[in-house]
Amino acid sequence: MDTPTPNSNRLSRRAMLSRAGGGFGLLPLASLLADEGRASDGQSLPRASSPQDAVSKLEYLHRGPAPVRRVIQLFMTGGASPMDTFDHKPELIRLHGRNLGPKIKPEGFTAMPGAIMKSPFEFKQHGETGRWVSSVFPHQARCVDDMAFLMAMASKTNVHGPATYMMNTGFLLPGFPCLGAWVSYALGQIVDNLPTFVVLPDAKGLPYNQKGPFSAGFLPSRHQGTVINAAAPEPVPDLFAKQRFPFVTRAADRDGLDLLSRLDKRYADRLGEDDARLDSRIAACELAAKMQLSAPEAFDLGRETAATIRDYGLETPATQDFGRRCLIARRLVERGVRFVQVWSGPQGASGNWDNHGSIPNELPPIAMSVDQPIAALLRDLKARGLFSDTLLVWTTEFGRTPFAQGSTGRDHNGGSFVTWLAGAGIQAGATYGKSDEWGYQAVEGRTYCYDLHATLLHLLGIDHERLTVRQNGIDRRLTDVHGRVIRELLR
Repeated sequence: MDTPTPNSNRLSRRAMLSRAGGGFGLLPLASLLADEGRASDGQSLPRASSPQDAVSKLEYLHRGPAPVRRVIQLFMTGGASPMDTFDHKPELIRLHGRNLGPKIKPEGFTAMPGAIMKSPFEFKQHGETGRWVSSVFPHQARCVDDMAFLMAMASKTNVHGPATYMMNTGFLLPGFPCLGAWVSYALGQIVDNLPTFVVLPDAKGLPYNQKGPFSAGFLPSRHQGTVINAAAPEPVPDLFAKQRFPFVTRAADRDGLDLLSRLDKRYADRLGEDDARLDSRIAACELAAKMQLSAPEAFDLGRETAATIRDYGLETPATQDFGRRCLIARRLVERGVRFVQVWSGPQGASGNWDNHGSIPNELPPIAMSVDQPIAALLRDLKARGLFSDTLLVWTTEFGRTPFAQGSTGRDHNGGSFVTWLAGAGIQAGATYGKSDEWGYQAVEGRTYCYDLHATLLHLLGIDHERLTVRQNGIDRRLTDVHGRVIRELLR
């Protein structure tokens, strides 16, 4: 099958620009082409930059309505420890203090493995499913019956940078589109006045690889994540002119956009062919103009009730930042943003889930910062009816060792970690996969990012094997040459 590349539209944006004649005449045309159609069987058509492209993209959609329309991904930067959160391992208690680990330092470990170390936290069973959860997650523990767990996720590396790329793009190296970019490219906009793919990084800083994990790679740049600094007085910088520039008025904006449109038309006429960079620039200008009206309302948490502010933990310093971003994520998907990514922790040796020094001292603060907001987000999505078409995903780049590092820390471990999903299309309470008795390696139902990505695309109505883009002579896809849909978690 010949899946269209980003530059293969028969009716190009350049041609539309020429016909539109410049100025704000382009905006209604773009809006018209962005309107979401319906196939005869009720299946949602993807957004596209031309009607012909929309029809061709049906080739990689599976038949039947897709249960998921929007995704919120919660990413725990640094490698959340499974045996101290969701993967209860009683055998670690029995073997605590015994030197049973590897006799040489495995690749990607930062030090020689120490003795077996039990979890310093109490585990209890919760919900009708009897899910074991550590005491570091008391709020999420009350939501486990709504979640489905992948208990044997694995990575091909024990190094943060490549592992973070792998979990987001399906590749260990930079230069490839991330999941959110693929979703944006395949399905496009739900609304045209907010970005399709929004990233809410930790206030302390960006994750490993900086903006690489939310890059569009070789896809047009308009599909990359729009990074929002939720803690800033202006989450979207430079959306409006500063007060010291009084000459920048609505009329001046209109004149500037009109001039830019004429320049783009002149460039398009001279070029005579598609240019993804120009496409992205035009799309960015259109979106910025519309966000002047939509963004202030979308990010205004003053419109929320006092009870909602309290539920998300915005009144408590420990949970304020992550809670604010979870609440913004809910507001964004509610208003039509298709993919929102919320990051916990920056890159580096502290303030994240990379607990080399001390699990008892380092894990509880970072766990506390996300626990109440995540539970509030899940309950809020349910209460507002958004679970009917929204998927919530919790994951990390890899796990940690059952062996101590130093006295009470844990080292990197790609052998096994946990991911959970909740919401549309998910079998609540389901479990798939199992790690060994130490939580060191996946032994049953091992799943990689490829399988998770294939499942997410499936829930969005996309066949992961057919969503391809020709790049340097290779038909690239998010799942590379791997991946299967994990139907054991689906309704």
